Amino acid sequence: MRAELYRPDSSEDVLAVATWEAGKGQLEVADPSVSGLEAILRPTPIAVDDASLRRLGTHGPTLLQPGDLEWFRAALLTRAADLGLAVRFVFGRQEGGWDPAAQYRTFEEQVERLSG
Repeated sequence: MRAELYRPDSSEDVLAVATWEAGKGQLEVADPSVSGLEAILRPTPIAVDDASLRRLGTHGPTLLQPGDLEWFRAALLTRAADLGLAVRFVFGRQEGGWDPAAQYRTFEEQVERLSG
């Protein structure tokens, strides 16, 4: 997964790029003038108030431990907002693979889609 951090009033100027690959996050800073970017992916727990992460009948924030994709997304969204930055998640093109929902395509269309 790839995430781009930018100022809300200037979405074209990417200040940093965060990537999640093989169970770890990395941050590449494009604009070193922004202070605090190095702390965005520090491996500390994040408290998020998300009902989908809680057990049934409970309330309040949930603590996400570092080391998984959920934590990566929460760390970016929470900590970037604290710096006055916005985050957009950018998904790259998926290479290869079988898509069971694409059975309406002919074989030639599938080959063209996967090789093009």
